Amino acid sequence: MLKRLFDIGFSALALLIVAPLLLLAALWIKLDSPGPVFFRQVRVGRHGGEFRIYKFRTMRTDAEQRGPQITVGTDARITSSGHFLRRYKLDELPQFLNVLLGDMSVVGPRPEVPRYVAMYPAGQRETVLRVRPGITDIASLEYKDENDLLGRSDDPERTYVEQVMPAKLALCERYVLERSFLGDLRIIARTLGVFLPRH
Repeated sequence: MLKRLFDIGFSALALLIVAPLLLLAALWIKLDSPGPVFFRQVRVGRHGGEFRIYKFRTMRTDAEQRGPQITVGTDARITSSGHFLRRYKLDELPQFLNVLLGDMSVVGPRPEVPRYVAMYPAGQRETVLRVRPGITDIASLEYKDENDLLGRSDDPERTYVEQVMPAKLALCERYVLERSFLGDLRIIARTLGVFLPRH
């Protein structure tokens, strides 16, 4: 209950504070390339239920027809505005709406697409899907340069499935088993420290 109340309060406050930034990002996306401002994709949430995640669109509208569901290196499908939004994780800000709707939490295992969740070992899948997925978590912090890593691979899809995904899944499982409110606050603080612009 405390975690849910925190999620609602934190997300509402965050959306209020960054509202001007959200409007500027939306305008830039519209001027930069044709298509909608938001990108919505089916992800797997708590207890295996599916939901649509909200992000700022950072790719061409036909991106899913022109490549894999993972982003690899300097992906040609990414728009000019998308490169900046992704660099500072600003494309993730609309997910505070998912938190308010109850689909996600501020901190929790990052939600995957159904295709990759189907590859999870049964025991780990049951554990990780026990909680609401989050906007940030230890795995996303540890693998913040995942796109660059995959970009250096001769077979990015295989590298993701055989190396990156199992490592991230292990971190997610550990989070679920050891989670605490204080631990969540530490992850939020670390996230801000990693992704806020440095001068």
